[in-house]
Amino acid sequence: MYQQRIVIDGLQYCNWDREYFQTLKASGITAVHATMVYHENARETLSRFAEWNLRFEQNADLIMPVYSMADIETAKAEGKVGIFFGAQNCSPIEDEIGLIEVMRQQGLLIMQLTYNNQSLLATGCYEKNDTGITRFGQQVIEEMNRVGMIVDMSHSAERSTLEAIDLSSRPICISHANPSFAHDALRNKSNTVIKALAERGGLLGFSLYPFHLPNGSQCSLNDFCQMIAKTADMVGIDHLGIGSDLCLNQPQEVLEWMRNGRWSKAMNYGEGSASNSGWPDALPWFCGSAGMENIYNGLMSHGFSESEAGKILGDNWFNFLQQGLKPIS
Repeated sequence: MYQQRIVIDGLQYCNWDREYFQTLKASGITAVHATMVYHENARETLSRFAEWNLRFEQNADLIMPVYSMADIETAKAEGKVGIFFGAQNCSPIEDEIGLIEVMRQQGLLIMQLTYNNQSLLATGCYEKNDTGITRFGQQVIEEMNRVGMIVDMSHSAERSTLEAIDLSSRPICISHANPSFAHDALRNKSNTVIKALAERGGLLGFSLYPFHLPNGSQCSLNDFCQMIAKTADMVGIDHLGIGSDLCLNQPQEVLEWMRNGRWSKAMNYGEGSASNSGWPDALPWFCGSAGMENIYNGLMSHGFSESEAGKILGDNWFNFLQQGLKPIS
C-alpha cells in the first residue's frame, strides 16, 4: 500500500545532486518541499531559481517542478519526484511587499516569517523578547493570503506564531518542528500553539532533525511514532504531517550559513554548542531510501490504520496545500 500512496516530505535541504534524486525516487516520496533560501536577498533568490531550473533540465527523468497539486499528481503518475519551493526566512522580499507576488509567480509556495532572529515581520524563536507580528508583518500575511503563498512559522517565537495563526485568513503551517512535550527545544512548539494551529486548519510537520527529538540522535522509530500518537490524541490526525528537516550530505559551511548568515561576527551554534558544532548524527532508521516507509509501518504498529498513516505521510499535506495555494481573486 505504501507504494501507492502520495508521500510528501514537508521540508528538506539536502545536497541536491543526481545521486540524491535517485535516492528520493527509490524512497517512494512523491514530492518534497525544498528549502530554496535561508538569508538570500531578492537577487540571490532569483539565482537559486536559476540553479533549480538547471537541475530540472539535467534530471528531467527523476524530478519535476511543482506549482500546483495537479503537478504532484503528475509526478506520482510518471514516477518522478515533485519539488516545490519554500524560503526559511523573509529575506527574499526584503522590505518590498510587491515582491511577495513576484516570488509566488516564480514558484515560491511557502515562506517563513522569521529564521530564529527578529525579522521585519515577526520574532524568531531565539530572541529573548517576543514582540509579535509587526505592522509590516500584518500586511505581508494579508498579501501572502491573497496570492496563495503559505505562511510558515517553524522558526518563530510563541507570541508571533499565535498572532500569525490568528491574523491569517487562511490556515498556516509549521512545516518542521516537534511538540515541546517530546523535547524542550527552543524550536519546538507548545501545546497551546499546536492546538491553535489545528483549530484554525493548519498543519504541523514532525521533524527528524536530532536536536528537536526526544533522545536526540538516539531517538528510536518507536519514540518518534509515540510522539506522533500523543499529538494525534491531542488534536486529531488531520493536521499532522512529516517535515523531516533532512540535510543529508551538506558540508559544515552550509550549517554555518544557516546559523550565521551575514548577521553575526561571532560564531552562533544554534541548538548545538562550541563543543558540538557539527551536524548531529543521522537517525539510522531514517537514512537511505526506507525512512518514510519505516514511519508508515511504525505508525500502523502504533494503532494507526493504513488510511490514517497515509494521511500523516502525505494526504494531509496534499489537502492543506491544495486549499492554501489558490490565489484569492
